[in-house]
Amino acid sequence: MADLQQRPGNGRPAPMGREEIAGLLSGRIGQRTAPAPTATAPAPQTGPPVTSSGSADATAVPRLAGLPGEIPVGWEVIEDLQAQVSKQLSASDPDKLLEEADRRAQAKSLVRTAVADWATKYAQGNTPLTAQQETAIGTAVFDSMYRGGRLQSLLDEDGVEDVMVDGLRAHVEYYDRPRRTIEKVSDSHEELITWVNRMARLSGHGERSLTQATPMVGFRMPDGSRVTASLLTTRPSVVIRRHRIRQHGLSELVQWGAINPLLERFLTACVHAKMSVLVVGSMSAGKTTLLRALGREIPPAERIVTLESDRELYLDEPGPKPGPLTFAFEARQSNGEVRGSGDKAGEVTISDMFATALRYNATRVIVGEVRSTEIVPMLQAMSAGGSGSMCTLHVRRPHAIISRLVQLCTEAGMQTEAAHHLIASSIDLVVYLTYLDETAIGGHKHRFVSNIYEVHDVVGEGGRPVTTELFAPQGPEPRAVYKNMPTFIGDLERTGQFHRQWLTDNPFGAWLGPLQTVGAR
Repeated sequence: MADLQQRPGNGRPAPMGREEIAGLLSGRIGQRTAPAPTATAPAPQTGPPVTSSGSADATAVPRLAGLPGEIPVGWEVIEDLQAQVSKQLSASDPDKLLEEADRRAQAKSLVRTAVADWATKYAQGNTPLTAQQETAIGTAVFDSMYRGGRLQSLLDEDGVEDVMVDGLRAHVEYYDRPRRTIEKVSDSHEELITWVNRMARLSGHGERSLTQATPMVGFRMPDGSRVTASLLTTRPSVVIRRHRIRQHGLSELVQWGAINPLLERFLTACVHAKMSVLVVGSMSAGKTTLLRALGREIPPAERIVTLESDRELYLDEPGPKPGPLTFAFEARQSNGEVRGSGDKAGEVTISDMFATALRYNATRVIVGEVRSTEIVPMLQAMSAGGSGSMCTLHVRRPHAIISRLVQLCTEAGMQTEAAHHLIASSIDLVVYLTYLDETAIGGHKHRFVSNIYEVHDVVGEGGRPVTTELFAPQGPEPRAVYKNMPTFIGDLERTGQFHRQWLTDNPFGAWLGPLQTVGAR
């Protein structure tokens, strides 16, 4: 990294002196200035909407703050206007020769004209609409065509992490305040199902329809949000998980309070040293966020493959700095048919993709989340030459990590003893993320690294892999504080990204402030 001091001749970072250590403890390394405590999600954007590439979306219709249902007309009016504009758009470009950006720009113009014409007729027997109300209607029509429709105003709210629809009611989870309930976001269950299927088609997943034959579907919305819907619940239900952060690296995690500057350097060095890393934690702890940031640190000369059930890593997209050549694989759901053998027609799982992915001669394999039998090929990829491979795993408590791995291996048909040996020979480092939700008492949601373990290539008492706790909570500090020197410290130093003295001279972990300030605005 640019702000590391280098030893002349060997390219390694020079040991930190007392002033540098003091700077590290206050959040400064070299010329770095400690960032002010920030939220665990990006600051709200101002100005025009921004696409995932960082450029302003010139075709987006301006949005008013508010919730679904606050437009001054019934939703049936929005649907009629949408149908009218869609028909005009198809007639003007029957062969679909326009680029998508041009098509949306034309749709935006047609929406404005259609809303203006409708508003003129509406005013003949009603109180004329204000310019602001016409804008709200136009926004709703455009959202219905190209974005999240009636739910889009919820998805656009600052701080939203999840939108959960239960029948006609929606529950919204925020990172910095308690859950909010909106009583009506749909006029009927049929309308909600229609919305799901329309969004699936708009997202390029037309084969995934929510029906009685396929009562569970999952897909990605155009903005990257992940949708899961089901008819197996008491009422039709939909859960939308927002993904606002695609281009961040470890430095942003320092600003958000998930790691400190010392851990940033340590984890960066682990990536460059090709340590095989397992990122674990409970639900919503930020595992994918950390894995994505680690992937952004892989040198650009490498070639990697990512395997995901739902696209969330986006490592194949351009980042803030050059990255490796990336082939992003995504699993495919079944079309609902079941063959005579019992296999689901059209289904492609992460396990199915492994054999093909390994033929790409990738230097690393990254799995978004290991949930089932894919644990075995993942560990085999780590141990059989896939140095530096990474994945995430759902684990409720740090002490249950090995047991959880063994459980998945045995479910895949392995014997316990063989599972222990495979785990020991595959994983170098386990990073555990803790999630604390204090919104109910007026606080924030805190996500931070609390434990880091080294997994040794030996089995110990009881045949279990031997582990060493490298970082762990200390006293009243719940976040990761240095505890033991890793045996691979020499490998880290050879990368030129780390020096062991930074650990021994910095016993308190260099966290930027007390936990209660982390995530504060």
